[in-house]
Order: sequence, then C-alpha cells, then structure tokens
Amino acid sequence: MADVNRGNRPLSPHLQIYRPQWTSMSSIMVRITGIGCLIASVLVVAWLLAAASSEAAFAVVDGLLRSVLGNLILIAAVWGIFYHMLGRLRHVLWDFGHFIQVPVSEDMAKGMFILATLLTIFVVIAV
Repeated sequence: MADVNRGNRPLSPHLQIYRPQWTSMSSIMVRITGIGCLIASVLVVAWLLAAASSEAAFAVVDGLLRSVLGNLILIAAVWGIFYHMLGRLRHVLWDFGHFIQVPVSEDMAKGMFILATLLTIFVVIAV
C-alpha cells in the first residue's frame, strides 16, 4: 500500500548538518583499519612468497618494504593494527556492559587514538 503522507515525515539528518561524534568517527576508523590490516597482510604474504620463490624476487619486495615509502606503509600498518585491536577491545568491554556511558565512551575513543599512536611510536623506536 502506498504511503500518502510521505512528504509530511521529518527527514533524517544529512551529513552537512550532522555533527560527528568521537564514538562514530572511532567506529568508522576501526572499519578502515580493518581493511588496512587486510591490505598489510597481503604485503606480508607477498614478502614471504618472494622469499620462498627466488633471491631476485625477494630483493625487489624487500627493497620496496625497506624504502621510505615502505617504511611509511609499515608504520601506518602498525598504527592500524593497534587501533583496530583497541577498538575490538572496547567492543568487548561494551559487550560486558562496562564503560557504556556517553562521556566515558567518548573518552575511550579519544584514548584509542592516543594509545595507538603511543604504542606505534614505542614499536618504531624499539625496532
């Protein structure tokens, strides 16, 4: 049956008037880092396949990963792994009913950015 009152209903907020919250941006970043982790794992598999196939193939892939661009990609991958891990941990805590108050969850979202960055800096310095 057709809805004749379709024009009288309120519209959903559009992206131009919607104010992003820390929790929503963090949720989107967890999804993006999940895809980034998949791409990083393809690079690791390519490196292992090159190592198993020939010395020349390994030199090419290893040279790419040891270049400045390769180092930036690997640092971004490490940050993405830490951020994704913290996001999954946050969801586990929420599943148990902890830290679900809005101010606390927003602080956790901010903390995820900070902690993932600090852990990445620690790994880069340690290696």
